[in-house]
Amino acid sequence: MNETTAARPSPFARVMSVLQRLGRSLMLPIAALPAAALLLRFGQPDMLGSNGAKPGGLADVAGFGWLNQVAEVLAAAGGALLENIPLLFAVGVAIGFARKADGTTALAAVVGYLVFDRVTKVMFFGSAIRDTVLLRKVEEPGVTEVIDYGLQNPTKVLGGILMGLVTALLWQRFHRIKLPSWLAFFGGRRFVPIVTAITALVLGVLVGWVWPLLAEWIGAAGEALTTLGPLGTGLYGLINRLLIPLGLHHFVNSIVWHVVPQCEVGGRVLGGDWNCYFGGAEHAGQFMAGFFPVMMFALPAAALAMWRAAPRHRRPAVGGIMLSAALASFVTGITEPIEFAFIFVAPLLLVVHAVLTGLAMALTTLIGGQLGFGFSAGLLDMLLNAGKANTANLPGILLLGVVYGVVYYVVFSFLIRRLDIMTPGREPEPDVDSGETGPPSPQQA
Repeated sequence: MNETTAARPSPFARVMSVLQRLGRSLMLPIAALPAAALLLRFGQPDMLGSNGAKPGGLADVAGFGWLNQVAEVLAAAGGALLENIPLLFAVGVAIGFARKADGTTALAAVVGYLVFDRVTKVMFFGSAIRDTVLLRKVEEPGVTEVIDYGLQNPTKVLGGILMGLVTALLWQRFHRIKLPSWLAFFGGRRFVPIVTAITALVLGVLVGWVWPLLAEWIGAAGEALTTLGPLGTGLYGLINRLLIPLGLHHFVNSIVWHVVPQCEVGGRVLGGDWNCYFGGAEHAGQFMAGFFPVMMFALPAAALAMWRAAPRHRRPAVGGIMLSAALASFVTGITEPIEFAFIFVAPLLLVVHAVLTGLAMALTTLIGGQLGFGFSAGLLDMLLNAGKANTANLPGILLLGVVYGVVYYVVFSFLIRRLDIMTPGREPEPDVDSGETGPPSPQQA
């Protein structure tokens, strides 16, 4: 066996590498969602607008009627992003998944998704879901049914992810292609949008044929997920945190927030808890609310436990890191600085954290808690959405958070000390007598 064969990664490792690349690529389109959430939120009646029969918006309180127009503009801007999330995912995934992507990758993704979107809608026209894409147009001598191309594609974010992956793979394969001299103008990067459009046409036809069956499966999965109630949200929370070390939690989030469960708001069918919550669905937000007790209270308490578990002479240094990480988690919902302090050095703490997160999600559903976030489950998002019409039992969510803070502090403190876990500050002291004072400085090296 030669060294090349021995060093070749296993099939499992290659699959995991691809999945991790996909997870990282999903972070780019997800980064655009806070903008949509903020614009939608500020454009709603209880914020800058007028509440009509029930005064309460800023336009009512301040007496500035022109704020209604500002609110309408903001809501329209946020709605534009919300309605085109599949396109955002197509472009974001294409750029994030392709190696050394450039502007051509984004252009090819737009071209590919536009072709895919229109072709699938034409295919859906004769399928079992044709009623969702028809309009009645009055013409002489009567009424004619036409396709409503403005409706969101029934494949939703899945179609965007599919076209993003296809575009990335096509770009990697063809961005350096050389064509005959008489076609040289269309070679290289210029060839990528062309081949992407052709591929999108074929995929659109195939998806148009198989989607009715897939739509049934996805609808059944979403219905089962919501029917499970606390068990469904709990399982999602458990899986979400277990996938943190692999970076695959973004893939699970994309499904739960943008595909299933589904809801109907104003005659539009929306997919995913995030879209339903910010779209105004009555019972949405259950798959996000349970993160607030964990990110605002539990993980900051875990950071406090790691700080207090450090030896006394190391606490000042550890405290500066842990307390700033705790503040970031509480205010913004950014938890990675805390989680990455223990998930690799102590897999047991990761499992405990995942189980407790799943339990928090389930308990939040049990008490009827509903709350969403545009960026993450921190104080800023909580304050922004506290007065939203479909936010429910916020006091119960906060009370659960306080209880969870105590639980996390006690559990983490006990396990760190009992199992002698090497959290920050608890690393072995350097052996001065044997000369082990750490790695040499650049000058010494």
